[in-house]
Amino acid sequence: MKQMLRICAFAGTLAIAPAVADEDTLFADLGGQKGIDRIVEKSVDNYLADPRIGAIFDESNIERIRAQLKDHFCMVAGGPCKYAGHSMSDAHRGLHLTNANFNALVEDLQSAMDFLGVPFITQNRLLARLAPMQHDVVTR
Repeated sequence: MKQMLRICAFAGTLAIAPAVADEDTLFADLGGQKGIDRIVEKSVDNYLADPRIGAIFDESNIERIRAQLKDHFCMVAGGPCKYAGHSMSDAHRGLHLTNANFNALVEDLQSAMDFLGVPFITQNRLLARLAPMQHDVVTR
């Protein structure tokens, strides 16, 4: 139930939540680059093990995905990284992803952050910054 409440928040209210002053600390609150690296490593492991979405990654270069997610999450969290990968729409073009796929990925990311002890409020701050990308990822 906790996961479903977060997904509803992720897909809805958090996506339009106004910025607050303490969001400048998100990179540090996630543990800096080391924290983001741990989140990405655990979440990608979760994606690959998830029977709902694991097959989506069958033809992917997983190490490249890990590296690009680390840069992307770092940049989105306000860290010093520069994401140089494809746009979200280009990166996901042709995958025909659904909202169910997207929600499974979010659940797996949340599970990784829970496992690593990232506070709920910090998780939501990251998810709020990632939420607008749903429109570029989901094509069906």
